[in-house]
Amino acid sequence: MTIQIALLRGVNVGGHNAVAMPELRDLLTQLGFESAQSLLQSGNLVFRGDSRTDADLERLLEAEADKRLGLHADFLIRSAKEWREVVARNPFRKEAERDPSHLVVMFLKSATNAKDVKAVQAAIAGSEIIRADGRHLYIVYPDGIGRSRLTNALLEKKLGIRGTARNWNTVLKLATLSDDKTE
Repeated sequence: MTIQIALLRGVNVGGHNAVAMPELRDLLTQLGFESAQSLLQSGNLVFRGDSRTDADLERLLEAEADKRLGLHADFLIRSAKEWREVVARNPFRKEAERDPSHLVVMFLKSATNAKDVKAVQAAIAGSEIIRADGRHLYIVYPDGIGRSRLTNALLEKKLGIRGTARNWNTVLKLATLSDDKTE
């Protein structure tokens, strides 16, 4: 059985797309997945399942969450191995140590292309710094995330790809949860 990490896009944000984490864990169990755990209330799940491809598993979970829970949300799936690579490939190691809450990883449905990443970099009005790596954007918000104009909506528009972001603290906590499942 493969350890998978699922990130839900846009749930429990500002009272929109509300879902309880026990409902999501139950959904996974009903679908035959094992040892489902959630982290925080923002749609972070770690579980064991068969080795379906990310895209197939995303489509299954999106369809079943819609049908069974009335939840319309994107699921972004990474295996525990892929998650470890996300952590290892972080180009902002000093920032991660110094201020992990202002470093985020945006997990994308598909890989970026250089032209679109350059368009995002050109659109940055503040001190934010981004680096693209396949289906991931690493973003440093030195002046804070809340007031930044570099929003998920802008990133998705410029890239033409849907995604969801997690701060570095959450990325590391999910790495620990997925590592715990391997024992």
